[in-house]
Amino acid sequence: MDGLMTLLSFGPEGWGDDIAAGVLVTVTLALATLPLGLALGFLVALGKKSEERSLRMACGIYTTIFRGLPELLTLFLVYYGAQIGVQRILQLIGTDITIEISAFAAGMVALGAVFSAYASEVFLSAFKAIPAGQYEGAHAVGLSRWQTMRLVIAPQLIRLALPGLSNLWLILLKETALVSVIGLSDILRQTGVAARVTKEAFLFFSLACLLYLVLALLSSIALGAIERRVSAGGPAR
Repeated sequence: MDGLMTLLSFGPEGWGDDIAAGVLVTVTLALATLPLGLALGFLVALGKKSEERSLRMACGIYTTIFRGLPELLTLFLVYYGAQIGVQRILQLIGTDITIEISAFAAGMVALGAVFSAYASEVFLSAFKAIPAGQYEGAHAVGLSRWQTMRLVIAPQLIRLALPGLSNLWLILLKETALVSVIGLSDILRQTGVAARVTKEAFLFFSLACLLYLVLALLSSIALGAIERRVSAGGPAR
């Protein structure tokens, strides 16, 4: 028992420092991906409800691609494919500059693209749940499109979309584990290294499970508090 506790301790004899650093990387990646995914998802949802047919089609293709591809394949395409593509373009224009995409940036872009594809559907459903009379009433009192969106639609949209977005956040938190395959030192990679070095796979992978569950529990508590606060504003009409 003492030996196991030593392995989990902080300091030169334990793996606590490395695993704590992995937790920080996981949480940072998820938090960095969230605003990117939300912004893209909102824009795609607006495109899907646009009157412009070509824009609707482009947004539909976007969501079909990123909802249909496995997340791991999307990550590989961004990390390896984009890097090669940028390098080829630079070669064509006669530039010898070498561009390298970091594992963190690749993970953020890949997970953000997947998150946005699903988030767009959540936003689109929320838009459809808002009665058309809300728009008409806002225009009738002289509000511009931007004012209508900011003052009338956005508060209702957030309230309606929040449960679905909360579920997507929990999924995103788990999907950050994929970045371990491209070398980012997240929870899974750090516990995997510790398991291989110490031959204590059950201990460290059990710890990884526990850490992800704790993060999910803390997220659920925080999201529940946010939902209660938002719901206190009253139901959408």
